[in-house]
Amino acid sequence: MTTTDADAGDGTAAAAARHPQEPDADPRSDVQTVTHHAETSPPAGVHGYAQQKDAHIKRLRRIEGQIRGLQRMLEEDVYCIDILTQVSASTKGLQSFGLQLLEEHLRHCVADAAVKGPEAIDAKVQEATKAIERMLRT
Repeated sequence: MTTTDADAGDGTAAAAARHPQEPDADPRSDVQTVTHHAETSPPAGVHGYAQQKDAHIKRLRRIEGQIRGLQRMLEEDVYCIDILTQVSASTKGLQSFGLQLLEEHLRHCVADAAVKGPEAIDAKVQEATKAIERMLRT
């Protein structure tokens, strides 16, 4: 899968409209819809990733292209090991994205909480710790 394959897509929203996603059927999954912590979150658009938003979107589109490539590989009856190699690459891409987002959260949101006082710091550290736990389970 090349970057041009991934970037050739017409965007996440259009792809989602053509291929609606099934709801998560795994009751053990603790992936939730967007949560908002009104007491501890900054206003919309002031998140730690705000300065890198365009780069993040580009990166996610590349990962989306890798996933589409997996679908094509199955349709074309590609050898199992080659598909597993692509699964590994896609997984590592998502993990790397998640770690970068976590770092930005720590640098921006947790640092911002430090100015607000000990309770805000504790809340943000606890929130980050739970996010790390979820990432480690994958």
